[in-house]
Amino acid sequence: MKKPTSQLALTLPLEPRFGREDFLISPSNETAWEIFERWPNWPGRMLLLLGPTGAGKSHLAAIWAQRAHARVLSAASLPLADLPAIAGAGAVLVEDADRAPLAEAELFHLINLIQSGQGYLAITARAWPDAWGVQIKDLLSRLRLAPAIEIGEPDDALIRAVLVKLFLDRQLVVDTSVVEYLANRIERSLDAARNVVALLDKEALAAGRAITRPMTADVLRRSGIDM
Repeated sequence: MKKPTSQLALTLPLEPRFGREDFLISPSNETAWEIFERWPNWPGRMLLLLGPTGAGKSHLAAIWAQRAHARVLSAASLPLADLPAIAGAGAVLVEDADRAPLAEAELFHLINLIQSGQGYLAITARAWPDAWGVQIKDLLSRLRLAPAIEIGEPDDALIRAVLVKLFLDRQLVVDTSVVEYLANRIERSLDAARNVVALLDKEALAAGRAITRPMTADVLRRSGIDM
């Protein structure tokens, strides 16, 4: 009798979904969600969105950018940008402001343009401005005075909900024991959840069988996630 052959596991990564309906609200991000929902009734024309990698900053910022028709650019690309034109667009999202090197003069110019006009500026970063290494004192002062919202690391409930949604997005049905096993072992980040679900999807396709807890334990062990 012929042994069953493994299916060829094609690498077909799913891009993260940044739609409004894909954002899962929990105590770790509820305050940030409510503040962004209040736009344009913000406490000022500039807002900082802070939090660790994988906490959901980019997702929330993308939802706002779509709603506000904001121009989106990375902090590193500021020197190449037409800042007056961008500021004149009405709303701007600058991502990863604390990733060196920071174009301080350009960011300061953009902030001045926004605050002297009728636009809005959202800035994402992992840390508070004092940790960015800003050398221009007036820029640091502006950043310190800006309203800031912090997203914490995903809590247990959010990690579980994200795992369930990621499996469903890939049309994978798994037992709750698999979700619990993963939630107790993976890094507390949305990126970690995406990566482990992708690994399990690939393994299930190659083996031609459903995702089980023993398979999950084996994949985590082989990938070094659970030693």
